[in-house]
Amino acid sequence: MEYRTGDIGRVFTIRFDHGDDFLGGMEDLVRKENLRSGWFHVLGGLRQAEVVVGPREPVMPPDPVWHAVDGTREVLGFGTVFWDNEVPRIHLHAALGDHGDALVACVRRNTRVYLILEVFLVEVRGPLSSRPWYEEGGFNRLSFAD
Repeated sequence: MEYRTGDIGRVFTIRFDHGDDFLGGMEDLVRKENLRSGWFHVLGGLRQAEVVVGPREPVMPPDPVWHAVDGTREVLGFGTVFWDNEVPRIHLHAALGDHGDALVACVRRNTRVYLILEVFLVEVRGPLSSRPWYEEGGFNRLSFAD
């Protein structure tokens, strides 16, 4: 285990509307505001997304199992923001509900909002954190600069 301490910086209250690209919009906001690290909650709905629901086998690097969400889903999730050089990495795990059935997944790409998606984004200041590519694991891993 490794850790660093920091302080809370700015707080953003964000609304995404019907049809908006959630992940694209988050990346745009993070770039515009130069938010280098933070965490966020999401609450609302998605009508489209491509998500990862787990690895095929518990090995490294993982072989992700992809699932396409096509249709309305209620969404409750938690995510983080860190950068890989000049690319913001949005990492969101969420429960996506449909008429009582739940899918828990890592939301990865092609996101479209259904009705509304509310986001509460908190900036973390202080530690020099990033999410560079981790070759051994085959994913972007949280890292700290000394």
